[in-house]
Amino acid sequence: MIAKRDSNKQRLRRHKRVRGKVSGTAERPRLSVFRSLQHIYAQLIDDVKGVTLASASSAEKDFDGYGGNAEAAKKVGKLLGARAAALGVTEVVFDRGGYVYHGRVQQLAEGAREGGLRF
Repeated sequence: MIAKRDSNKQRLRRHKRVRGKVSGTAERPRLSVFRSLQHIYAQLIDDVKGVTLASASSAEKDFDGYGGNAEAAKKVGKLLGARAAALGVTEVVFDRGGYVYHGRVQQLAEGAREGGLRF
């Protein structure tokens, strides 16, 4: 019998490897992405201080519609871009969290770019 690989375990290994190279500061925070089956989450993180500067997700109360598709991911990206602009943040480092840059992760990144973030 062939053992099936744990895809989340592999994703966490990729994420750990990337996190050794990618770090956020107050001037250029890290845009971290997490996706579940039902929702997508994004945070701007200052790794020097260890604090979250801004966050957005499809699980928020005022978010309308289903949160597990590409359209919702783009809305979350735009929302995070607007919240970052309110803080005066324009440059970020993108951390895809070990996920493939495709589908919802790509749409979140495009929405963040439309919201005013550069990476």
